[in-house]
Amino acid sequence: MLQTTTVLARLDGHFSRVKIPSVTAPAAQRNPAVIETVSAMLADIGERGLEAVRRYARSLDGWEAADFEVSAEDLAHSGDALSPELRAAIELGASRTQAFAREQRRGLHDFDVELVPGIITGQRYIPVGSVGAYLPAGQFPLTASAFMTVGVAKAAGVPNVIACTPPGPDGKPNNAVLYAAHVSGVDRVFCIGGVQALAAMAFGLLTGTPVDMLVGAGNAFVAEAKRQLFGTVSIDLLAGPSEVAVLADDAAEADIVAADLLGQAEHGVNSPAALVTTSPALADAVLVEVDRQLTHLSTAHIAGPAWRDFGSVTVADSADVAITLMDDLAPEHLELITSDDDYYFERLRNYGSLFIGPWSTVAYSDKGMAGTNHVLPTAGGAKHSAGLSVSRFLKPLTFQRVAREATPQLADAVAVISASEGMAAHQATATMRTARFESALTVA
Repeated sequence: MLQTTTVLARLDGHFSRVKIPSVTAPAAQRNPAVIETVSAMLADIGERGLEAVRRYARSLDGWEAADFEVSAEDLAHSGDALSPELRAAIELGASRTQAFAREQRRGLHDFDVELVPGIITGQRYIPVGSVGAYLPAGQFPLTASAFMTVGVAKAAGVPNVIACTPPGPDGKPNNAVLYAAHVSGVDRVFCIGGVQALAAMAFGLLTGTPVDMLVGAGNAFVAEAKRQLFGTVSIDLLAGPSEVAVLADDAAEADIVAADLLGQAEHGVNSPAALVTTSPALADAVLVEVDRQLTHLSTAHIAGPAWRDFGSVTVADSADVAITLMDDLAPEHLELITSDDDYYFERLRNYGSLFIGPWSTVAYSDKGMAGTNHVLPTAGGAKHSAGLSVSRFLKPLTFQRVAREATPQLADAVAVISASEGMAAHQATATMRTARFESALTVA
């Protein structure tokens, strides 16, 4: 949940709360019932394998088919059922997301350097061997998820990327989700949802080989399954409900700010939305405008409770106080709409992704059109972590090559440190090389 901490106590009197969330418990708080359910399911699947996966697929997804895999032919023709406009939009989003990921990859350079004569060290970026992507398709099929997970993994050079997506009410996978995965370069797709999908990919029950990494968003059960499977496999990050924050001054228009707050509140009834502003007039106008827009919003049954329970509006006395407030929130998505965006841009430090100026909006990234990744840290995670990127699929592997003549520069110091620690075997690996080095000098 977007909430400030005690570190802001020193700012008392420099900001005021115009609207505070009516729910004080964190929106991303772990539910003991969810933890228990996921633990039992993972244990069951770990013991009984595909039989348990099929049982959960029947009871939870209504899946009765003999095989989970979407055939290569069905995957290739998944776009045939879509309108030309939707197909074109999906192709555009996939293309832009991969283009941005390729530019990120270009910025990651292998290197080697001779630190001192005879000691060469370096680093190589090697992609993980296999990735399993979860593509949600529940109340709102997140079409662009494949761009961010499958497409970016492929841009990183991952040779094998599989995906799982749940069946819809008609018992079939969502064609837009399938087509997004197809144009993003997915290798295989399976129609299976939830905890059972993540477990099946992590345990190698679908292809015979466990994946090395699980990525993708999902509900609380999916997030908890990723948390519990971490260690068995790598994961992208642990994300809670989608968040948005807007930092604005009197240059911002209330209707745009309100629309962008509701645009993320629409994700779920526990999605936080926050406004921090230096303008009391804007704060009041946004409150009025949110209520007005909710009266004709078709998803008001979701966005309304989210705004009521998790929405907040804070007025800061200065730009610097607003920056401190926002860095403490560390929101997943941060929109910047001010008369001096560069001032804030240079000073803000904690956010998942930043949207600068009134012509930027989170939805552009959510749907893949801006190219940047929408798999981002929530619940304050942006204070210490970044979102999913091409680098997450790459292992920066280091190496060293030491020439014989460099032995004195290494072995003596290592022997001294090892002796001080009492690590005799470490000491021996150095002193044996010193002895051989000195012996070779004597012979010479």
